[in-house]
Amino acid sequence: MKQFDYLIVGSGLFGATFAYLVNRVGKKCLVIDKRPHLGGNVYCENVEGINVHKYGAHIFHTSDKQIWEFVNSIVEFNRYTNSPVANYKGMLYNLPFNMNTFYQMWGVVTPEQAFAKIEAQKQEALSAMRAEGATEPRNLEEQALMLVGKDIYEKLIKGYTEKQWGRKCTELPAFIIKRLPVRLVFDNNYFNDKYQGIPIGGYNKLIDGLLAGIETKTGTDFFADRVHWEGLAEKIVFTGKIDEFYDYRFGKLDYRTVRFEDEILDTPNYQGNAVINYTERDVPYTRVIEHKHFEMFGQEVYDVPKTIVSREYSVEWTDGLEPYYPVNDQRNGELYKRYKALADNEQNVLFGGRLAEYKYYDMAPVIASAMNLFRMQVEI
Repeated sequence: MKQFDYLIVGSGLFGATFAYLVNRVGKKCLVIDKRPHLGGNVYCENVEGINVHKYGAHIFHTSDKQIWEFVNSIVEFNRYTNSPVANYKGMLYNLPFNMNTFYQMWGVVTPEQAFAKIEAQKQEALSAMRAEGATEPRNLEEQALMLVGKDIYEKLIKGYTEKQWGRKCTELPAFIIKRLPVRLVFDNNYFNDKYQGIPIGGYNKLIDGLLAGIETKTGTDFFADRVHWEGLAEKIVFTGKIDEFYDYRFGKLDYRTVRFEDEILDTPNYQGNAVINYTERDVPYTRVIEHKHFEMFGQEVYDVPKTIVSREYSVEWTDGLEPYYPVNDQRNGELYKRYKALADNEQNVLFGGRLAEYKYYDMAPVIASAMNLFRMQVEI
């Protein structure tokens, strides 16, 4: 008889949600994490009275009422609305691309004027592509030009994307940008989802609520004593890197990662917004996050005398760095399929989450995926 029904490797949103659900139906589980804290990439650290998103900005958004009610049953969420701003050579533009952006870009004031400007530039891009004998976009640059035209592409997309991926846009596949939202209304709300916000008190409140009453161990590396951990439970839920689980037998999957440069400033309000993207190529960081704006509004911002900003630098992943974004190219796609074939044949090991599925996930879909896995387990 094993000591636990489930050993859950990783305490991020996927692992914590699955643990919460199986615990509620009477299953005994143990959650382990190699980091010194719970929560994976949504972990926050309170500094100077401000919840700092230690692994990058996390903004919860969904149109799924069930998911929204689920997370709010654990901790109440606030009214934060994501409205990032782009800085290009000192000029500010609202995101996503909407009538505010088009006014800032061209001085147009009606949807008809904006539409005509974009369409004219899209036709220029199409003519240039056809002149070279191409019938479909051959790379990300051509795809973007076909979607929004030259001005928006060169000022708000090109530099940012090249910093994010560490490659020229002409070297990136077109499918990375399948579509770009163009809104002919004055609306700076980045997401189309019905619900969005941040947990009141930070994401640690959500993780602590999900894992309440469940045995957890931090600073614990599954691979340091794999035989021991595998012997503790009837089933394992693995949320780490799938290639590492199989000892990299086919080779290592690639990632992009992020380096953060944090700074405490003696001012209550540094940039007036939570997220400002720096879209020109010559600025080395991709964006600046001012954390207090996720949870403080109006006068609350000035009630805390200091602020904390994080500059984000996108870099190539190497061993020892945190893996963030899967690299969507042919080599990695085929390599993942080989690992997934092994995973599909496992009897008592379940895989889920961003690293185990080699897939970029927003938070709400991660929770939905954990719920789906739970339902399948209940049905067995």
